Amino acid sequence: MPRVVHFEIPAADPERAAAFYKKAFGWTIEKWPGPMEYWMVSTGAEGAPGINGGLLKRNAHVTSTTNTIGVESVDKAAADVKAAGGKLVMPKTVIPTVGYFAYLEDTEGNLFGVMEPDVNAK
Repeated sequence: MPRVVHFEIPAADPERAAAFYKKAFGWTIEKWPGPMEYWMVSTGAEGAPGINGGLLKRNAHVTSTTNTIGVESVDKAAADVKAAGGKLVMPKTVIPTVGYFAYLEDTEGNLFGVMEPDVNAK
């Protein structure tokens, strides 16, 4: 069963937001070396309950905290969401060495992501 595996927090100033979360909760936040401006957030030790996430610059798609659901296929998940009454907001996008990602919206207007892992993604 697909589960929430990641969260994203949008910020006007991601470095300021990173400093806030580090100070308020002791989270570890490091800038991702990938092809986009993104900060990886670790909220606790591996194996402990909870999930990790990311910080990104607020944009037209992500304006509030957004959950990402791990799926086997972004294409199938998008089709299933559409069939259930949701809609595709941002089509399948490759994240090199990570996998494939898309933003969708549920019937209530809530944004969420789906992620298909693939270390060979290019």
